[in-house]
Amino acid sequence: MAGIEAGRVLAVDDDDDILSWLKAKLSSKGFDVVGCRTAVEALERLEAEPPDVVLTDYEMNGMDGIELCDRVVSNWPGLPVILLTGHGTVAAATAAIRAGAFDFIVKPLQVEPLAFALERAIRTRRLRDEVGRLRRQADHADGFGEILGRSPAMRHVFGFIDQVASLPTSVLITGDSGTGKELVARALHASGARRDGPFVPINCSALPEALLEAELFGHSRGAFTGAQTTRSGLFASASGGTLFLDEIGELPLSLQPKLLRALQERSVRPVGSDKEIAVDARVIAATNRDLESAVDEGLFRPDLFFRLNVLPVHLPPLHARGADVLVLAQSFVERFARDLRKGVTGFGPAVAERLLVYAWPGNVRELQNAIERAVALARGDQLVVDDLPERVRAYKRSHVVVAADSAAELVTLAEVERRYIEQVMDSLHGNKTEAARVLGVGRKTLYRKLETYEGKVARNGGRDAGARRQRRSGHPA
Repeated sequence: MAGIEAGRVLAVDDDDDILSWLKAKLSSKGFDVVGCRTAVEALERLEAEPPDVVLTDYEMNGMDGIELCDRVVSNWPGLPVILLTGHGTVAAATAAIRAGAFDFIVKPLQVEPLAFALERAIRTRRLRDEVGRLRRQADHADGFGEILGRSPAMRHVFGFIDQVASLPTSVLITGDSGTGKELVARALHASGARRDGPFVPINCSALPEALLEAELFGHSRGAFTGAQTTRSGLFASASGGTLFLDEIGELPLSLQPKLLRALQERSVRPVGSDKEIAVDARVIAATNRDLESAVDEGLFRPDLFFRLNVLPVHLPPLHARGADVLVLAQSFVERFARDLRKGVTGFGPAVAERLLVYAWPGNVRELQNAIERAVALARGDQLVVDDLPERVRAYKRSHVVVAADSAAELVTLAEVERRYIEQVMDSLHGNKTEAARVLGVGRKTLYRKLETYEGKVARNGGRDAGARRQRRSGHPA
């Protein structure tokens, strides 16, 4: 026998002579054989180190081979069991099949047929494992955990998660609101070496500065009004796991040096305490702000930015992900149809067209809300255009218009450039770094042009520059 499929065999028999024969003969065929005299001992061995196949006698003192087979099939799905018996009756074979045995061999034993049966069982199991692995790979082609997508941009994100999940290094996730930054953080945690530790999220924009400091780093009793007890803080709570700092761009400047020290020294000093507490948490941060611009503007410390930005990943806006919107929409249809107990199964071409045309400024979160509404209102088993929100139904894609009906309406090249830059800025919600990349210019060049446009607006007095800035940042005016 070539031995390529030979593996680890757990042999169970209360007859010492048969057990010795199995060890000697099967070892000569390349199998690694471990022997047990009782089913109870075999179950203990299985807990410690599962083999590739279990070979057990049918009749044994105490727990017999049928009950052992049933236990193995229930607790170790996919692990094949071969039963040996001195009674080749129909009843014995039926019992073995009902217990889930892979094969049934009648004594007296012959080494060649037995080795062939073991080799076939091991090969079958390894093929089943390989099919499962390939299926998981296929699933990753369409998603990663709860993150779905087929676009090249999302395949890059999935590859990034695979590549860095087990590293202890800090990760910075950037992207517009609603693109799924926390889902990526959770996927990094769940796929990494710290998956058994806690995942501790905090939104840095949700708390006042004093409370945020105490929440992150902990506080001693009496450190401030209302501090009735000592608290360890989220950094300490996340030890052995992951601390997710959402909206890191909103972290007050005064707290940034303390966060930087915690990252560098892997220790924190609670508010009101003079003692350092060692912490061991992987930090994943996320922001929808342009941190590089914030650094240039003095709103974010460059040393903290570089410390967080060791492994950066950018989540694209939904409108840049092409047909991913349909993959996500179908997933949401199935989820909300189940939650709302509706018979909706999907949507037709007309709905798909509207979903693809719409710009989705609120990204995946907006799509999710739109589909939930549509499923709730649907009267049939397929969504129709009228089920969609009015803003989605009525949306028309905008373009930079340079054509004109008369020479008087034509504009200068500089005006075309201004309109296009403003459209790019609006589409990217004010992210200057990303806009500069799309436009193919340096960030300083883009800043200079934007300052020129703002100056013209201020001199003309005919446009609301403040409203435009708010529109670019993604916040309502």
